[in-house]
Amino acid sequence: MPYWLFLFSTIFGRRMNKNRITELFGVKYPIVQAGMIWCSGWELASAVSNAGGLGIIGSGSMYPEILDLHVSKCKKATDRPFAVNLPMLYPDIDKHIETILKHKVPIVFTSAGNPKTWTQHLKDNGVTVVHVVSSVKFALKSEAAGVDAVVAEGFEAGGHNGIDETTTFTLIPAVKKELKIPLIAAGGVGSGRGMLAAMALGADGVQIGSRFVASEESSAHPKFKEKVVELKDGGTKLTLKELTPVRMIKNEFYQKIEEAYARDASVEELRALLGRGRAKKGMFEGNMEEGELEIGQVSSIIDEIKPAAQIVRDIVNEYEEALTELSSTKFKFS
Repeated sequence: MPYWLFLFSTIFGRRMNKNRITELFGVKYPIVQAGMIWCSGWELASAVSNAGGLGIIGSGSMYPEILDLHVSKCKKATDRPFAVNLPMLYPDIDKHIETILKHKVPIVFTSAGNPKTWTQHLKDNGVTVVHVVSSVKFALKSEAAGVDAVVAEGFEAGGHNGIDETTTFTLIPAVKKELKIPLIAAGGVGSGRGMLAAMALGADGVQIGSRFVASEESSAHPKFKEKVVELKDGGTKLTLKELTPVRMIKNEFYQKIEEAYARDASVEELRALLGRGRAKKGMFEGNMEEGELEIGQVSSIIDEIKPAAQIVRDIVNEYEEALTELSSTKFKFS
């Protein structure tokens, strides 16, 4: 085997088997299931963790007593590490923190806010902290705040997103260039090939959301899961930047947003149109017309609802296959 081929295989093979993310989280694979509102409860989190990845409970859509229930059930369903995603803007965040510490949840992913607020408190209590960002600027601020790793999420991602529309392909190498702590890539990653590409760009692991929405264990409504697997290229769009940028499916509610923009609606009008509980109505209750259906661009290549463990296996197998294909290519710069 030529030396360049041996080196390539060794570097990427080691990244899957043992790297900074697998060591930090104590997991088999550097695959993180995103903590998505209305879609990621204890069943999905425990299934992903049992399959060798890191499952996350999405607490942003849960009352404090509901999070307590999900964490309790997750602890019974898996003896492997799992995490809780904690949006910093959550109104009862102190109660969520109490639940996390009471149950000794080992890992917390914070998002949508200033990581300085709770990072040191969590770390003082033995919790590993990861913060989600959409720019180099906020990645560096997160590192300065003392987080253990960063998720850099590109414009392709579903749900609430960065306002600058920086794609994952651009964001990951830019963050990697400046960051010293481990880096997890998110946004547009839903397959083994996507994972390999992200790691080639400099990521130590990947966070995957949309692919796990269309899993059997996802708490998303069956109609929403079916809609996800039906989506084609161009079926989603990032909108509502004036409120909080969100990528959603182009349904009837989305068309109302477009009509509001066409008549130069004010921020107040947009806020009134969005109302309360719009995401729950769509993703959890199954209203495909009037609900806010948050999903990533990668949904266009998702064509089947599968068990979470099968999704993890498929990602790992495709990663290895893609790595072998690249390793055996006859093209080289020499």
